[in-house]
Amino acid sequence: MRRPVARKLSVLAVSAAVVSVGAAAPPAAQRTAVEKVPVAVGYGGAVASVDADASAAGIEVLRKGGNAVDAAVATAAALGVTEPYSSGIGGGGYFVYYDAKSRKVQTIDGRETAPLTADANLFLENGKPLAFADAVSSGLGVGTPGTPATWATALDKWGSKKFGSVLKPAERLARDGFTVDATFRSQTAANETRFRYFPDTAELFLPGGQLPVVGSTLKNPDLARTYAELGKKGVGALYKGDIAEDIVDTVNQPPVDPASGWNARPGKLSEKDLAAYRTKLQAPTKTSYRGLGVYSIAPSSSGGTTVGEALNILEKTDLSKASEVQYLHRFIEASRIAFADRGRWVGDPAFEDVPTQQLLSQRYADSRACLIKDDAVLTSPVAPGDPRNPAACATGGTAAPTTYEGENTTHLTVADKWGNVVSYTLTIEQTGGSGITVPGRGFILNNELTDFSFAPANPAVHDPNLPGPGKRPRSSISPTIVLDKHDKPVVALGSPGGATIITTVLQTLTGFLDRGLPLVDAIAAPRASQRNAAQTELEPGLYGSETAKRLEAIGHSFRLNPEIGAATGVQRLPNGKWLAAAETVRRGGGSAQVVHPAP
Repeated sequence: MRRPVARKLSVLAVSAAVVSVGAAAPPAAQRTAVEKVPVAVGYGGAVASVDADASAAGIEVLRKGGNAVDAAVATAAALGVTEPYSSGIGGGGYFVYYDAKSRKVQTIDGRETAPLTADANLFLENGKPLAFADAVSSGLGVGTPGTPATWATALDKWGSKKFGSVLKPAERLARDGFTVDATFRSQTAANETRFRYFPDTAELFLPGGQLPVVGSTLKNPDLARTYAELGKKGVGALYKGDIAEDIVDTVNQPPVDPASGWNARPGKLSEKDLAAYRTKLQAPTKTSYRGLGVYSIAPSSSGGTTVGEALNILEKTDLSKASEVQYLHRFIEASRIAFADRGRWVGDPAFEDVPTQQLLSQRYADSRACLIKDDAVLTSPVAPGDPRNPAACATGGTAAPTTYEGENTTHLTVADKWGNVVSYTLTIEQTGGSGITVPGRGFILNNELTDFSFAPANPAVHDPNLPGPGKRPRSSISPTIVLDKHDKPVVALGSPGGATIITTVLQTLTGFLDRGLPLVDAIAAPRASQRNAAQTELEPGLYGSETAKRLEAIGHSFRLNPEIGAATGVQRLPNGKWLAAAETVRRGGGSAQVVHPAP
């Protein structure tokens, strides 16, 4: 692989700031705020997340001898405090782990599941699909949480610390409080109306009935007690017992303020659903790209197959020599085609015959790549191909539009001094999840079941993502780890953003691996997202630019998206050194930290 060259935000440009913040920060009660820095270089391990307190929690565990898995759980638990609208123990996610000793990648599917009584008509009323807004702030959209079980599985299989010990930083953070920043306030403001539907949510996140003030300290003593209980009793306490009963009661009888007039439809979750929940240990997806091994999560997420297929489509194009226009054109068209196949073929493999290996075959990618022309644009929705029977440039299938998927979540990336790496994306679906806080427990429940198709996108095309009993809704989460020819890490990364996760990971990978951008610059670069739609979404840095105008000249159509994704990553450097990288601006900037900053 070519060594990335410095452009825009080089490592050297921020190294002076890194030295002062690379170590773990003191508890929140002793400071007003922790400074966010988007890149850090050093030894002993690295953590990158969207939040400085969360990254510091991971660094604290690494400093105390924990490994990457221990630190990842600690970081995730802290994000449940400081990023409660994006993640937490009321949600789920996907965990990708590289073991340095065996040089193998393994994964955990910790996706939420539908109730065992659910069927394809879950979101139909009077024979018609519910309005999306009516489903998201309801018990009907809540799936059985998978995040606590994911933490327990990861620690049991690969961790070195006890569950209670890795929860301690997050427990302390919830008890002592964290400093409200502009992003947290704006996310609260965007959810204020529906938060007021639910008294427990309003009491927690609208202190004194008002939006939290930037610079103030927000405490969550209920969550601190919940973490303490889980640390003492284990995560089984959430799936059986008092916490499980509280979750079920909250889902099936959402605690609504009667004065709001909100009709929060009841869910169908039972204690049996929680007791029956299991994570899935499964093999990763693998794609060979430029001589590197690209590993990610297999279905029920569509991330690994869709990113992998798009990379295979791009394999025979030398993106390092392409102009910016040529590069973006190829990237957009590969994304368009991969999303067409995602919509037709990917769902929960326990219910659907998902042709994972065929979707990731180079032969199939070549049969789809020939649809791309340098001087023309494909018309969306593009019809899916048949990976089981590839036919060159076939266009005879029936097209279906891409269904909607919420655009929030959070991602963290961790490495330790032994060379182990974790890429972990967790979520409660849209910003603020269902909006329903479990009374006395301090966490918001997901609305992840709204990731199911409410009805087939096209009745003439089989939809693999309809609800079913105990079924996992399709996800776009794409935590990724790239290995070199010796099966050692090159880079690991991921992003939130609903279906834009796939295009964010794809663009960041190609920016770093093909275009020679330093990792922090590949993350910061303005993004495009094409998901088999009539228009490609562009961030402000691209929208209206000369590059966009030249793309429009060959047929592309664009619309503005103010912000796409919020990625983090780690890169292995020589001699045991790590580089951690996060966003420079998106979501107020991310936090990259290392145990021992390099001089």
